[in-house]
Amino acid sequence: MALTAQQVENLNAQFKGIPPQEIISWAINHGQRPVVTTNFRPYEVAILHAVVDVDPTIPVIWCDTGYNTPNTYKHAEELISRLGLNIKLYVPKQTVAYRDVVMGIPQIDDPRHAEFTEQVKLEPFRRAMAAHQPDVWFTNLRKGQTALRDSLDILSLSKDGVLKVSPFYYWNDAQLDAYLKEYELPNEHNYFDPTKVLENRECGLHT
Repeated sequence: MALTAQQVENLNAQFKGIPPQEIISWAINHGQRPVVTTNFRPYEVAILHAVVDVDPTIPVIWCDTGYNTPNTYKHAEELISRLGLNIKLYVPKQTVAYRDVVMGIPQIDDPRHAEFTEQVKLEPFRRAMAAHQPDVWFTNLRKGQTALRDSLDILSLSKDGVLKVSPFYYWNDAQLDAYLKEYELPNEHNYFDPTKVLENRECGLHT
């Protein structure tokens, strides 16, 4: 059953301060085709751990741009093995070697940056969502990350009507550090997103 904007607003008021696993359990029971997306950036382990703790078989969509740091790839391999993630990998249709020759990584103010973002992130993401057709989408969006994300909440509706669930939305880094310590989970801060460059810049997935 699809939720109205008013129902989402009412639920957000109820969910504030509720443990993430309880929110996740509610969302999984509410939906039929849940997924969680990840890019293995810092603190992604929290949402991955919390979601698979409730549903170990949930599809974990990873759209790999091909430009991750060696540390990120090692971190991903560790989490895939340790958490038993049901990884669904999506990569760009063009190789990094090909793109390095024809455009490299364009600067943000370069007109080609939009095409670059489309190739390495937006097209693979759309392909993933078309393949899985989720009605519930778990993310690790948090308040304070970007202006757009500050306008969201624990629950929000995507432009396609998919229920986005961000159980850690109101958590700060210190709270997440405590969560990782409690469950003895690793973190990795050596991360690079070529489509954003700046931490407070959106790449287009959540608009």
